[in-house]
Amino acid sequence: MGINASQALSISAGRGVYSLGRVQTPTLALICKRYLENKDFAVKKYFQIQLEHRKEFTDFKSLSKTKWDDRKLADDTLKSIQRNGTATVTAVETKTATEQPPLLFDLTGLQKEANKRASYTAEETLNIAQSLYEKKFITYPCTGSKYIPEDMWSEIPALVRNLEARASCKKAVGKVKWGRFNKRIVNDVKVTDHHGLLITEKIPSELTAHENVIYDMIAYRLLEALSPACTKEITDIELQALHYDFTLKGCKILEAGWRGIKEKFTDEDSEPLQELPELKVGDELKIKEASVLEKKTKPPVLYTEAGLLSAMENAGKEIDNEDERKALKDIGIGTPATRASIIETLFKRDYIQREKKSLIPTHKGLQVYGAVKDKKIADVAMTAEWEMALQKIENNEADAGAFQREMEAYATSITRELLDTGIVNEKQPELTCPKCKSRQLLVWNKVVKCPDEACNWLQFRTVCGVPLSVADIENLVTKGKTNLIKGMKSNSGNKFNAYIVMNDKAETSFEFENRKPNRK
Repeated sequence: MGINASQALSISAGRGVYSLGRVQTPTLALICKRYLENKDFAVKKYFQIQLEHRKEFTDFKSLSKTKWDDRKLADDTLKSIQRNGTATVTAVETKTATEQPPLLFDLTGLQKEANKRASYTAEETLNIAQSLYEKKFITYPCTGSKYIPEDMWSEIPALVRNLEARASCKKAVGKVKWGRFNKRIVNDVKVTDHHGLLITEKIPSELTAHENVIYDMIAYRLLEALSPACTKEITDIELQALHYDFTLKGCKILEAGWRGIKEKFTDEDSEPLQELPELKVGDELKIKEASVLEKKTKPPVLYTEAGLLSAMENAGKEIDNEDERKALKDIGIGTPATRASIIETLFKRDYIQREKKSLIPTHKGLQVYGAVKDKKIADVAMTAEWEMALQKIENNEADAGAFQREMEAYATSITRELLDTGIVNEKQPELTCPKCKSRQLLVWNKVVKCPDEACNWLQFRTVCGVPLSVADIENLVTKGKTNLIKGMKSNSGNKFNAYIVMNDKAETSFEFENRKPNRK
């Protein structure tokens, strides 16, 4: 028996609750967690030796496997290697690598690409794509699929032919292999409510600059998806200079395939691979140049919108519970159609801001994260649990009314928790922790706290029955002393007036007028 109207309404209400509020909290948590990991990362210097070689009119470089913490040791090793003057090939491994072409764009994929290539926000990309759709130049953009059904395959050649009339695409169309189109994008099972993003037979003549960028991204992705795989010959070489090991990697394109469409043979975030002469074990290579490279360990990178969209899309993969992980396998946080609005909501409510292309939390955002980071509301597993429950309701395996009552009870509980640890609405000063001197304090209704758990400095907002204002906290942290606090009560019930003062160890005590300080 199917679900009735009341159950359907409950399911709709449930989905609305977690799509409107439930998804923003774990998204903010992702941004804050990455920001704090980046900020707290201890950068360390290390040194490697780079050798330059030349053979058969080809220049190439090798890098030491050893990483030195001490510059002098690296310099001394460099001198020894330079005196020796040669390096010997100790190992050669050649393998063929095949890179399959990318699939069609879904909305999230298009938003990520547009953010990387043109610095468009997710919302800007969605708006541009929507405009192209309304003008009938592309198919429906709010899709979560990268495939087309079998019955659309026959329409693809006409779409490609039409692109010959577009100046920006004509050269790329000339590179496609007619009669040998790759059918990886055809999959009836993986087409959801809407198929992957395609251009239409209506070729645009006049578009805005932004529309041209997005249209060409979709058109070029179609041409790449229809092309054969890119085949490369990857060669890994190991050398030895004195008793130190060095490595180098080479790449030779055997079949350009889909990468020939844009003539870009490596991804932007990967190191370019050098072409190598023919090398074999035992070859002696002269060292043309040698140098010590100073490097630094790298912290986790701050999220860009492209990186955040990927993290939201793949959030379910980190869940330990297998059933919950399956429930979020193709969902993540939000949907392709809602992720842009989730991010924009965080901007509008002043939880996050842009710093160049990076997304960083505001002071307010960090306060919210500090309040909820250990609560279920910030955990993407909650979305998985709700999604599993909703799927059972749709399959008539669970009661919708019971689920809604559980949601209402949870909403009441989490609201009470958040109010108890509420964040003050007063204008927030930017106060540096007086103990660790590195982190910005979180000012809550009941406490002022350093977010660094290793520091854990804390000051209660109520002292002997008297609430401390933000101005009191600011004076204490910046000047080491509050104004006179009146009306405090001792354990015996007697009222007294005193200053709260802080020593150089960030410890507080009372200071009475015309008296010596006593420990609190």
